[in-house]
Amino acid sequence: ASGGGRPPALSGQPGMAEAEAAGDAGLGPAAAREGAELAELAAVIGATVPTGFEQTAAEEVREKLGSASRISKDRGKIYFEVPARSLPQVHRLRSVDNLFVVVQEFKDYQFKENKEDALKDLEDLVKKLPWTDPLKVWELNNSLKKKKTKRKKHNLQSPASRGKLSDGGEEGGADQNNTNDQEDCAQNPVAVEPTGGQDTKNPQGVPSRNGVGEEEDNEQSDVKVEVQASSENESKAGEGQTGEGEAKVLRFRVTCNRAGDKHSFTSNEAARDFGGAVQEHFQWKADMTNFDVEVLLNIHNNEVVVGIALTEESLHRRNITHFGPTTLRSTLAYGMLRLCDPQPTDIIVDPMCGTGAIPIEGAAEWPCCYHIAGDNNPQAVKRAANNISSLLRKNESKDSSTALGVPLDVIQWDICNLPLRTGSVDIVVTDMPFGKRIGSKKKNWDLYPACLMEMGRICTPGTGRAVLLTQDKKCFAKALSRVGHIWRRAQTVWVNVGGLHAAVYLLRRTSEPAQDARPSW
Repeated sequence: ASGGGRPPALSGQPGMAEAEAAGDAGLGPAAAREGAELAELAAVIGATVPTGFEQTAAEEVREKLGSASRISKDRGKIYFEVPARSLPQVHRLRSVDNLFVVVQEFKDYQFKENKEDALKDLEDLVKKLPWTDPLKVWELNNSLKKKKTKRKKHNLQSPASRGKLSDGGEEGGADQNNTNDQEDCAQNPVAVEPTGGQDTKNPQGVPSRNGVGEEEDNEQSDVKVEVQASSENESKAGEGQTGEGEAKVLRFRVTCNRAGDKHSFTSNEAARDFGGAVQEHFQWKADMTNFDVEVLLNIHNNEVVVGIALTEESLHRRNITHFGPTTLRSTLAYGMLRLCDPQPTDIIVDPMCGTGAIPIEGAAEWPCCYHIAGDNNPQAVKRAANNISSLLRKNESKDSSTALGVPLDVIQWDICNLPLRTGSVDIVVTDMPFGKRIGSKKKNWDLYPACLMEMGRICTPGTGRAVLLTQDKKCFAKALSRVGHIWRRAQTVWVNVGGLHAAVYLLRRTSEPAQDARPSW
């Protein structure tokens, strides 16, 4: 077993900022001092990331937090250690979907063959786990969330938040997005990868209400332990703060993810029995929907990780308020953009932008580049424009004195006949039609080669690059073979998009002159 001991915190002195944050969260001076002490706790954070982009996420953590990450054998997860005071920066990471604090990790947990014995061991585990520090981290995380909610309420009353482009009743309000916000991700769940058993597990207890599919060897279960329902209208337990007066009973649920074929029990049974032991140990109340604490039990073959969720909903929808039929997750958009290594002054084009997830993520993270978004569908262009407006309003509400525009334009155009000068673009990044919800596989056989030719025309010979996402891999391979004189495949990243096994291709533009690459039609 590993993870029981706590490594020393990273260097840095507790300052007034942490105490101030605690004070702003509505706590007294004593609690503020305690907040400063909490901030120096070392926390092992688990993060779920788009499968295939684990290395990208690890690099971002190293760059922004100075921490080394360990990539889990269980695809789509990384682990890293930070002082608890770095939680705000952790929530601002662009590559992570969900976050949790690790209570303990067992790298080679020996499950008994008999079901009753195996479940009894899980129950007994609860009493032995080092809960104290992770619960303090969870509490600090809640105080940050409360502070942000207050700020958000204040901003919603500002004039900047009122005007918005109308969008024909499209779902999603104008100011739902926020970098750290836990928005409802039910419309675009991270689903299970159905091939090869490589990713047979749904990331970090995304609630099953999100409609995530299950496989035989991959089960996810939120189990409400049988308890008598008491005072349904009782308010949430103060986000874990007991206050000066009477302590309120916390509400909890257990989310279990299980992957592997050697277990004698289901995830449902594991969550039920583990949850019963958690309830007995802490005297918390079980509540499936109105919970304060979400305890995570992740089982992947012989690896067991117990954690406490730090995000209520996935961070991947932070930029989008107006959704289309195939809105790309912001975290996946970030991974794609990083793959092509944008440099200052690069011109980056998404010729099939849909709701604008890629260029909006690009403008937020690479503001020294110029981003152009386009689509042939007027409704998609309108949605993208609304999402850009929401981003502008968010920037204004942060600090109106320094709010600048975003280096991003959105245009309606024809992908096969772009109104851009030959050789004028540095990078093309786009999510190509899979031929499922939009278009068809048959249309892709004509569309893909035409797209690649036109992208080759606008990209700078010798230095241009393209990062393209598609699930229609056979069609893409055929199209690429037809334009091998202008595009060379440099890297392929296998990813999981809404349950589909897809690929992200990094292509490099050859030095072939553009006029030779022009389509003949």
